Amino acid sequence: MTTMRQAPRPIAHSAGAAYDGPAEITVERTVHAVEVQLRSEFQPLDGHTHWHGRIAASSALPDVDSGATITLHTPFDSAAGRLSDRDPWGRFRISGLGRPPF
Repeated sequence: MTTMRQAPRPIAHSAGAAYDGPAEITVERTVHAVEVQLRSEFQPLDGHTHWHGRIAASSALPDVDSGATITLHTPFDSAAGRLSDRDPWGRFRISGLGRPPF
């Protein structure tokens, strides 16, 4: 029995929206293909949507520094964001403010 991978799509949930799937990040005019897990929530205290998630460990990102400003592209949209810490498993945390890229 063969299984087909479904096309990625944003997922709505009670707390906001989510996206798990392929993406590209642009760091200093260099584009890297990555896999991401993203979530977004509207924060009523500041009136903005905050999105965040993790970029799967990738050998394509060895020289990228924590704190780098990036542009994240999904099949649905693009948004500016910032990389923060890299965890012990090699995954970067990513976050942004405003309309999420999914």
